Amino acid sequence: MVDDTKTGTDWQTDELDAIVVNYFVMLDAELSGRTYNKSRHSEALRERIGRTHGSVEYKHQNISAVLNKLGLPWIPGYKPQSNYQKALIDALDRYLSRDEAILVAVPASPPVASPTSQVFVDAPTLIPSHEDIPEHLCRLVRKFDCVERDHRNRRLGKAGEAFVMEFERRRLTECNRPDLAQRIRWVSEQDGDGAGFDVLSYGQNGLRQLIEVKTTNGSAETPFYLSRNEIEVAGEYPTEWSIYRVHLFANGPRVFTVRPPLDRSLHLRPETWRASF
Repeated sequence: MVDDTKTGTDWQTDELDAIVVNYFVMLDAELSGRTYNKSRHSEALRERIGRTHGSVEYKHQNISAVLNKLGLPWIPGYKPQSNYQKALIDALDRYLSRDEAILVAVPASPPVASPTSQVFVDAPTLIPSHEDIPEHLCRLVRKFDCVERDHRNRRLGKAGEAFVMEFERRRLTECNRPDLAQRIRWVSEQDGDGAGFDVLSYGQNGLRQLIEVKTTNGSAETPFYLSRNEIEVAGEYPTEWSIYRVHLFANGPRVFTVRPPLDRSLHLRPETWRASF
């Protein structure tokens, strides 16, 4: 039941904590492939906190917007709306600090869509400058650094590479090149990480493709690390080397490619230094 005295008022801490928990219950069902009913969840929440349907729906979309900035999956039915209220940021901080499972979630390797052409999408457009975001959101992004998190999440990285291996086999088979599909190698798994790429595949014409796989549960715009070795190999083999940026991995993977010269498609800046004596 709607509490008319709350109309037009700021959400309180207990209400924000309740809607954040409600959102993550639905997100867990979404990522696990379990059936759930958003309307029923919303109705139960409204009965508890006395907010209107529109207010609850919009707050769910605000949560999606913050999760998108954190490089995390969000519920597709709640398209991000970027109203980054500090109180909501604080509620998400409290939740993620208590339960970090979503930060390192690695779904079972999802099936490759058929045909494989549906998996490829256009790369994001390189923009001159990044969107200005409030400092309280910047602090949250730094605390739950998606770039470092994805980089250290070896299970996610390996799952993404396994996905690309299967994807490439399917792609070449669909192109009537099963002979090439049989020659694909998981280089990083078989030979280690020093090659500067993860998967050796082939184009339909039989030419080599050196694929560096970068995987995230976040959106296409989620940033990622590149090593010095990867950048050097990209420069040495500019016609063969490419990045497969696997994104939305938990929701239904999509892939875009980035080819050298990398500075035409990516903002590249050093963020770490090697210290020695």
